[in-house]
Amino acid sequence: MDQSKRYANLALDEDSLIRGGRHVLCAYRMKPKAGYGYLATAAHFAAESSTGTNVEVCTTDDFTRGVDAIVYQVDEQRELMKIAYPIDLFDRNIIDGRAMIVSFLTLAIGNNQGMSDVEYAKMLDFYVPPAYLRLFDGPACNIRDMWRVLGRPQENGGMVVGTIIKPKLGLRPKPFADACHQFWLGGDFIKNDEPQGNQVFAPLKETIRLVADAMDRAQDATGQPKLFSANITADDPAEMLARGHYILETFGKNASHVAFLVDGYVGGPTAITLCRRNFPNQFLHYHRAGHGAVTSSQSKRGYTVLVHMKMARLQGASGIHTGTMGYGKMEGEPGEKMVAYMLENDVAEGSHFRQEWLGMKACTPIISGGMNALRLPGFFANLGHSNVIQTSGGGAFGHKDGAVAGALSLRQAHQAWIQGVDLVDYAKDHPELKGAFESFPADADNLYPGWREKLKIA
Repeated sequence: MDQSKRYANLALDEDSLIRGGRHVLCAYRMKPKAGYGYLATAAHFAAESSTGTNVEVCTTDDFTRGVDAIVYQVDEQRELMKIAYPIDLFDRNIIDGRAMIVSFLTLAIGNNQGMSDVEYAKMLDFYVPPAYLRLFDGPACNIRDMWRVLGRPQENGGMVVGTIIKPKLGLRPKPFADACHQFWLGGDFIKNDEPQGNQVFAPLKETIRLVADAMDRAQDATGQPKLFSANITADDPAEMLARGHYILETFGKNASHVAFLVDGYVGGPTAITLCRRNFPNQFLHYHRAGHGAVTSSQSKRGYTVLVHMKMARLQGASGIHTGTMGYGKMEGEPGEKMVAYMLENDVAEGSHFRQEWLGMKACTPIISGGMNALRLPGFFANLGHSNVIQTSGGGAFGHKDGAVAGALSLRQAHQAWIQGVDLVDYAKDHPELKGAFESFPADADNLYPGWREKLKIA
């Protein structure tokens, strides 16, 4: 059934829709299956996303038609369609009238992905009007709160030097805590990796008790505050709350130094919102493990990384892993800095829409995945600043002189970039950074030809 007369209106103007402020706008790459028209399929998509079904029904009335999702732009050559969703369509909390990402995903990414006339569809970008934006929690904390704990300036406080304890699984509580202590002697921040929790060989309560002690000892030894991100992800909200409360109680006087890591893609919006609302004073560390199933450029369904990042900020993530934009081991490219800007800035250009965040707190990019000291200057130059949380696992623990030297090499690479000094020249007077060249020779050869001669290394 061709529903384009009801669910499509190509005379609608995007600027007018934005000025009206009553619609969420979504851009999709969509291809109909063979034998189906583009506009008819787009209209069917909009119908399935809102008030329609595949037949006329007797319960439709004039009010119902007023909350139809409407296709307002199509470009068959580019496989592009844009749909306007009235904000009244989306579910609200009965306890406080707030908005929820679950409802947004249910409509805009829901059954329409599996319709028989759609070859594929992927959300590329979306726009949230002020009236709907203000109904989302947004972040309670971000990197500024980490800078405050670390005693840094609140503007351009710079990179938080972090790591992930490796191996990601397999360490018992004491070796894990010992590794934390070693890194903290040179670095700032340690996070659980996304699968770490309450494994039988590393019970959470024992591990956390030893890590809290390791933090105390590292702070005493260095005279500097340290930070830890503990994974509280679980299927059961009661379990997440139990983990969170135990961790805060155990860290005690250092509770403000603790972030909570939540596997936000696999745990879903419920897990993120549970943490955001029950622990608003803790940095909410959104790990995106599993997102590539829908965000990868190889996937023709789902949504893009940009969409994922925007949803994370709306939900209240303090920071989210953004990949390395092609500078590490993960899939990505330099142009993905648009994603970081969307998280950080109050006004940002997306791939299809300009989003004004209207003072909603920024969400901090967390950079991880194959990074080391040698790769940092190029990453910072591309991004244009270094106000990120950077977590190098192998880049710290793979240093030839161990974790302390690895942490210091990362800090020194950051300082070299801040000061505008060539990394090889800076390494001449900084043995830990010099050791990073020897530890990661393939990167050194690729990024800094002639480094051996300049550093007098055979």
